[in-house]
Amino acid sequence: MNDYLQTYHPNLRRTPHLYHQSEFGIHFSLGDDLSPLNDVDGINNDYFQLVYQQAMTIFDELFHPDDELIWVTNMYKSKYEKKNVRPLKVYQPYLKDKRALYRLHVHTYPYPFENDEEGDEMQQFSLNCKRNDIRILPLLKSAIHEDFPLKPRFGGYAIGYPDVLFVNTTKNVTFFLYDDRGCEVTSLNADTIRPLYETYKSWIAEYDRQDIEERLRIK
Repeated sequence: MNDYLQTYHPNLRRTPHLYHQSEFGIHFSLGDDLSPLNDVDGINNDYFQLVYQQAMTIFDELFHPDDELIWVTNMYKSKYEKKNVRPLKVYQPYLKDKRALYRLHVHTYPYPFENDEEGDEMQQFSLNCKRNDIRILPLLKSAIHEDFPLKPRFGGYAIGYPDVLFVNTTKNVTFFLYDDRGCEVTSLNADTIRPLYETYKSWIAEYDRQDIEERLRIK
């Protein structure tokens, strides 16, 4: 993971807001301005079904069965707090072959965000695998469910929900579904992701469109 990023993404911090770290990127807004909540049972199922479909469509465009990828998870935790810490449950439920867990790497970094509390840190897990090794849709749903009492969900540490992103090392593309509101796609060159923009530009907020078109050299 570190060797790959140093070679191909030396300025990428491997944390949220990838779009703002990269020269070439797209920010998709999901849900088509629907509300995730309704007045009947609280959860708008139509909204979530749409977000599932949009996220899966973008993932399918970026990751083909034989592509090599790195599945990255950022877990945020206290260095000192040992109580009420849930175990890591991001890889095991979604891996088809649990033996792949032996290839999981972990590195610890300082907490990457502004924070008034001392003693927090980020543990970053990474796994080299292929798309077909993963139960993709349940995994994407877990990312989408971050702010809602819906299942499936990730297990994580007490101070924050884990962030999951994917690096396609075959195409040099990165995908980060941050929650139900949207996802970020970055690339080493504009040509790789320009067709994605052209096909799904209706999923991009109007206020983002000009910036993205400038990044992707769209006239």
